[in-house]
Amino acid sequence: MGATSQLPQSLPVTPEARPWLRHYEPGVPWTIEIPETTLPEYLALNAGRYPRREAIRFFGKAIHYRELDEAVNRFAHALMRLGVEPGDRVGLVLPNCPQIVIGYYGALRAGAVVVPCNPLYAEPELAHQLADAGVKVVLCLSLMFPKVQAVRDRVPTLEHVVVTNIKEYLPPLARVGFTLFRERKEGHEVTLPEDGRTHWLQPLLQQAPASLPSVRRDPDDLAVLQYTAGTTGVPKGAMLTHRNLVAVTLQTHAWARNIEEPDGSDVVLGVIPIFHIYGQTVVMNFPIVSGGCMVLIPRFDLKAILEAIDHEHPTFFPGVPTMYAVLANAPKVEKYNLRSLKACISGAAPLPVPVQERFERLTGARLVEGYGLSEAPVTHCNPILGERRAGTIGLPIPSTEAIIVDLETGTTVLPPGEVGELAVRGPQVLQGYWQRPDETERVFRGSWFLTGDIARMTEDGYFQIVDRRKDMIIVGGLKVFPSEVEKVLLEHPAVQEAVVVGIPDPYRGEMVKAYVVLREGASVEPRELLAFCRERLAPHRVPREIEIRTELPKNLIGKVLRRKLIEEELAKRQASAWETAPEE
Repeated sequence: MGATSQLPQSLPVTPEARPWLRHYEPGVPWTIEIPETTLPEYLALNAGRYPRREAIRFFGKAIHYRELDEAVNRFAHALMRLGVEPGDRVGLVLPNCPQIVIGYYGALRAGAVVVPCNPLYAEPELAHQLADAGVKVVLCLSLMFPKVQAVRDRVPTLEHVVVTNIKEYLPPLARVGFTLFRERKEGHEVTLPEDGRTHWLQPLLQQAPASLPSVRRDPDDLAVLQYTAGTTGVPKGAMLTHRNLVAVTLQTHAWARNIEEPDGSDVVLGVIPIFHIYGQTVVMNFPIVSGGCMVLIPRFDLKAILEAIDHEHPTFFPGVPTMYAVLANAPKVEKYNLRSLKACISGAAPLPVPVQERFERLTGARLVEGYGLSEAPVTHCNPILGERRAGTIGLPIPSTEAIIVDLETGTTVLPPGEVGELAVRGPQVLQGYWQRPDETERVFRGSWFLTGDIARMTEDGYFQIVDRRKDMIIVGGLKVFPSEVEKVLLEHPAVQEAVVVGIPDPYRGEMVKAYVVLREGASVEPRELLAFCRERLAPHRVPREIEIRTELPKNLIGKVLRRKLIEEELAKRQASAWETAPEE
């Protein structure tokens, strides 16, 4: 697989070849064995072991393992009655709610391939993903049904749409209140066409048997198409097998073994969206494999999250830096009991040390930074109880290898301390991109996957992300890493957030532009920030422009949407060009 490579086929499992092993916590294995099984088999196993143990909590409603397993079986049978065969793709357009778990595991149990979709996608984005994956059935929330219906004709393979209302798994009183005061007002009330191709979820479940379907899948069969824009901006489906998903779940368990409950009854706070691979791994699959419980929250709602921690007593809270910062600085946060939390893993963006320290003082939990991608859900993490290093993504997790390779060819391993592209190997790494052999070829060197992230490794095996390769700016032939400029801007006492992008420039190729959000009550002019940068950066790294904003565009997991900023800037320039063009 991949282009010609001079990279080693594998690294010996020794502290000399893998210096990070010296920093593993006692009891954390260097490698793990991946069983010949699938995720739905874990659900069935734990339904037998813990039939009355809670698997999901949703605004006070508990769903036990046996109940969840039966619902999954029913949905699998319903899909099969709709014509879904092994290998067919089933799209999920849902926020965090019990239906996404039922849909995910039901599709897998029917032998289908899950295609998780961001429910906030615009119609063109949703149409592209569903059509590219060749989706046969979509399960969506009633709130999203009009959007799914609008793109239906643009997805030739789409035969059936199954619709569910968010209230279906609310407690009785909450369901009544939702029906009376919110359902119509917020757009959840919809009328389905009587076309034989559009169905409500609950009647399908009620009419289907609760028995285990006879479909069997091999661990190396495709399980999920996880879409990612990658380095080209064109969404691609990362092909993840059952073995990939089982492997990364067990790797994550191995990393957290020193802080987990002995009987696996940990409770995970599920704010990270499950349509994202991070959420699938640590919010949903992590507890299901161990027999734990997930507390699902459909969107980031500060009050709902604080109340969930206070009332539901979660032990794990995976999130992103923005979430921890908002919680740590919440008004009257002291009135909530947040001390049930034991461990929090932060991903998607660098974790600022002040946020880490404030959150840990508030909760008593350990907050550490980790790393993963759609193509390899988790590859690195700082030790939870051991030595963690600020500004790093930590160490490769068990059964994972990582090296730094040259930026030009990706075929030469660089020594510790040098900056290059991060490459990884492991059982959690994707098989390739869906129907894009050229893209697959481009990101593999033998069995090593090129992550697209620019990084360095210390002498003793800690890894630090310098920047995304696609975000690197070339100014007059000189490389500028946005993170270097952002770090300087964040040192200014008035700056709360900063993001730097490259804007096309006819003279230099690209120019550096910065967008900043000021701290509450702070005041500073762009020219002052430019002067601040000139004192601390080489001339080619100093932004040509700094724009002050009240907020930055972000996705649901807190990542700043750099591409949107660039598109806005280019649109602004085009409009300006039209305005100043001479009349004919």
